Amino acid sequence: MIRPPAVAGLFYPSSPDELANMVDSFLAKVPNYPKRDYVAAIVPHAGYVYSGPIAAHVYKALSTLRPRHIVIAGPNHTGYGAAVSVWPKGAWETPLGQVPIDEDAVAFVLDRSSFALADYDAHHYEHSVEVQLPFLQRIYGEFSFVPVTMMYQAPDAAEDLANALPLETLFIASSDFSHYVPADVGREKDLAAIQYILDLDVDGFYRFVRENDVSACGIGPIMTAMEYAKRLGARAELLAFGNSGDATGDYSNVVDYAAIVFYR
Repeated sequence: MIRPPAVAGLFYPSSPDELANMVDSFLAKVPNYPKRDYVAAIVPHAGYVYSGPIAAHVYKALSTLRPRHIVIAGPNHTGYGAAVSVWPKGAWETPLGQVPIDEDAVAFVLDRSSFALADYDAHHYEHSVEVQLPFLQRIYGEFSFVPVTMMYQAPDAAEDLANALPLETLFIASSDFSHYVPADVGREKDLAAIQYILDLDVDGFYRFVRENDVSACGIGPIMTAMEYAKRLGARAELLAFGNSGDATGDYSNVVDYAAIVFYR
């Protein structure tokens, strides 16, 4: 089954040339990063005019890598489909072309996960995985991937998914951080939450976001990245942090974005 883009023309340009030029301009404006064995990343998924400059930091770093498998997990904003949903076969389409599903990696994940199910419904209208693809298309050209959405975002699901990933997987957690808060409030909460991420403290992170009402939407994918990094003996680094006010000039009510990488 071919999945057409759901948010082309909304979150990012529908014109191939305009989209490629936008992504390339974001990448050109961020520094070069060392060539490392990157195993996972946390990347925002808002409209490109808002979060693209932050996301570009991760993708500039990942451009030095050529992973065997790519798994992209995002939150389920729509409420459709399975609690942990994997699109099983076919390809996803963006204005830059089709990206095939890594069906061998899908089979590996589904065989080893107690939560993940093959499911299309969760993905048709969900943007959190889709918006990562044009960046990957610009840095890698042709590649295949595994799309995952998580409606159930608890530590047990994160640990389960992390342990179900194939060897030589680059895991991308798609998540924004605090939503619709004053910039100073969001920054204080989110940088405190991010410190737990940098420390690979999954329980501390989960407890902090719940007790402090941190409205990060993709805590399941984030915790999966942390668990996967722990499994591989990786460390974490915050590359960039910003918010939607950097684009609009209005810092009274913002969404926060972070670019974080995990590497060995």
